[in-house]
Amino acid sequence: MASSFKKYSRTVLRVFFLIFGYVMSVFFKLAYRSRGKKMPPIRNLILLDSATTLAYKIRTRKVTSLEVVESFIARTKEINPTLNCFVDDRFEAARNEAKEVDEIIKSGRMTEEVLAKEKPFFGVPFTTKDCIAVKGLLHTSGLYKRKNIRATEDADVISRLRNAGAIPIGLTNVSELCMWWESNNTVHGRTNNPYDTNHIVGGSSGGEGCEQAAAGSAFGIGSDIGGSIRMPSFFNGIFGHKPSKFIVSNKGQYPIPNSKEQNSFLGIGPMCRRAEDLLPLLKIIVSSPLNELKLDEDVNIKNIRFFYQEDDTGGVMTSPVNLEIKELFKRIVLHLDKTHKIKAQKVEMREFAKSSAIWLGNMTSPGPNFQEQLSNLNGKINLPLEFTKWFLQISNHTIIALFTALAEKFSPSFQSEKHLYWVNQRDEFRRKLVDLLGDDGVLLYPTHPTPAPFHNEPLTKAFNFSYTGIINVLGFPATHCPMGLNSDGLPIGLQVIANDKNDRLCLAVARYLEKAFGGWVPPEIQA
Repeated sequence: MASSFKKYSRTVLRVFFLIFGYVMSVFFKLAYRSRGKKMPPIRNLILLDSATTLAYKIRTRKVTSLEVVESFIARTKEINPTLNCFVDDRFEAARNEAKEVDEIIKSGRMTEEVLAKEKPFFGVPFTTKDCIAVKGLLHTSGLYKRKNIRATEDADVISRLRNAGAIPIGLTNVSELCMWWESNNTVHGRTNNPYDTNHIVGGSSGGEGCEQAAAGSAFGIGSDIGGSIRMPSFFNGIFGHKPSKFIVSNKGQYPIPNSKEQNSFLGIGPMCRRAEDLLPLLKIIVSSPLNELKLDEDVNIKNIRFFYQEDDTGGVMTSPVNLEIKELFKRIVLHLDKTHKIKAQKVEMREFAKSSAIWLGNMTSPGPNFQEQLSNLNGKINLPLEFTKWFLQISNHTIIALFTALAEKFSPSFQSEKHLYWVNQRDEFRRKLVDLLGDDGVLLYPTHPTPAPFHNEPLTKAFNFSYTGIINVLGFPATHCPMGLNSDGLPIGLQVIANDKNDRLCLAVARYLEKAFGGWVPPEIQA
């Protein structure tokens, strides 16, 4: 009897949410009747090259590092008034470092072969999000109380990229404390989608996704604890990889994970326009032994077993998967069959319907709580007071940050029976996926159920992040792969998931899909 009532309640809630979601979609479409702006056209063809190609051209003297750096600085200045994705710069320092690169190359002190091996991204400019430390630049994580804090040293991942010759040129926008999937905060404001400024860029690496889509830097670095690399990559039409757990150091990322479990969920990884950049960038930033990941091994697509699932089988509070996104799976399955006689297998894992509950249950930690995080670990904010101040438009916090702090009060306490129940649910699901994928399988799965929503619309679809969040708590690597634009001109794509330490399979499939379906779609080009 109790089971029947629970099933009935779930069905009623699901129907209510579907109706509510439809009504709110209509509301936002009416609110944004006219189409927003697009990003400015690309006029400098340097911006179209992959980071790998730029590195080759720099070390072979086909172009100077200074010319490349100046090109991306100019592009960032051109796009930022419209998109508001870029929040702090080190342009002069980058110019000086580019000049040093050009002098070294001109002197011949290091051969092309040595540079390719020891400094594979020599002279190539990049950006990262405002929660990954770059010495001398802001380190706010979108939190008002950190608005004047600057990093005193580089994050580990930035140090590794500098050692490989890459040049950081600045920081990009995030959501408040990196805990929401729209990049908006009271320090830097809201970032706009480069394909239509009425729409979101995702979060928390939303500014970075936007910067990459608009060709503002050669490549970017993001971080991902619930989809913060993959959702912005999806909404902005670029590639983004969330690595296997523990293979990339999280030192220098703020907020700091509160437990070993949370640290395993968080992954720092590359974001870029061209799939060929993913593997060389990952090889640079990993702190695990490379032989453990077999990144130097060639991957033959014909030897990969493909599985796919088109939706989460009916999560109670998630939106239905957009039909144009579902169509992508059919196109891929047909292409694999016709090109390589690969028979992709459709699966239906109903555990995905519980993704948001599993993620939320596993994110429980011993502390500090979100109220303390919002005070920058100096006491804790007064929630009733902050809600009052928000309604009076004088709060230093976003409404979603306040609701997150409020919702946390109802989450299971660390090591409680309910917390351990969700840990067990996660582990059982993980074992099932490990058995399915083995060491030669990948799962194609939606990155998000809908194209980029309108600004503020995520408040009505809060749990849609679960399509990516579940992969974090399971501990698997995943790569978002762009597959063009939908009928409204917004990017769509899907994620490729593999077993732990099999990142190379995700990256190989990303390159395959880019070759087959086109990948990133640049804005108008006026050469």
